[in-house]
Amino acid sequence: MLPEWVDYNGHLNDAYYALIFSHSLDALMDDIGLDEDGRKAQAYTIFTLEAHIKYLKEAHENEELYTNVTVLNRDAKRMHLWFEMKNKEDDTVATSEQMVMGMDESSGRPAPFPESVEIKVKQLPELAEENWPAGANKPMGIRKKK
Repeated sequence: MLPEWVDYNGHLNDAYYALIFSHSLDALMDDIGLDEDGRKAQAYTIFTLEAHIKYLKEAHENEELYTNVTVLNRDAKRMHLWFEMKNKEDDTVATSEQMVMGMDESSGRPAPFPESVEIKVKQLPELAEENWPAGANKPMGIRKKK
């Protein structure tokens, strides 16, 4: 984490959680063949349709953080992803649930993953819904007191 990402409260500013998760999606894209060269060659990219960040623990200046990703669900052109940001003690600092969709850059329209990308996407581990993290697919709202 860069020092300029730390806010007036002495911890990682909320905007930078989003940036870290965005870079994590970029790394996933690289892994499935959609790095810069792959995007150009395939005229294909991935857009984020929706993202929901949960802030679970403060991250402080000079703290080392890493992310991992789990595929919750997928179809021919979309992935429902669960990212976890962790510290060196392996505590979950934040999560980001994202729905992403493949886009044909020549038409600007959603399109199925190109064959070479689909092969790599199918190799990603996918959790059965009964094994999803407890915080996944939950609506946001104020709970009413009974």
